[in-house]
Amino acid sequence: MHRLRAKHGWRHPPTAHIPVDVLSQAVYMAGMTHILDATGLLCPLPVLKARKCLKALETGETLTVTTDDPAAVIDIPHFCAEAGHDLIESREHGASMVWTIRKG
Repeated sequence: MHRLRAKHGWRHPPTAHIPVDVLSQAVYMAGMTHILDATGLLCPLPVLKARKCLKALETGETLTVTTDDPAAVIDIPHFCAEAGHDLIESREHGASMVWTIRKG
C-alpha cells in the first residue's frame, strides 16, 4: 500500500490509487481500504476528517488514518467507540500513529 503526500514529494504509480478530495486533505483508495493522511493536523481535525471520510464509505470498508497529533491517542479510539466503528489496528510508524478503522 502506497502512502501519498504531494507536499513531501512522495510518488505513486499513476494508476495505483484514485484520489478523492475531502476537506482539502488527500484521501486515496486502494481496493477496499481508504487512506487519510492527517499528519500536521491538531485536535479535533484528525477526528473530524476521519468522520467525514467514514460517512462516504459503505459499512465494512476500512479507513487507514495517519496522525502525528499526540491527542489522537485518546481521540481516535474514543471516536470509534462512540460512533460504532471498529478500531482494527493502531501502531506507531516513526513519529506518527497509523489507525485502521472499519466502518460500523
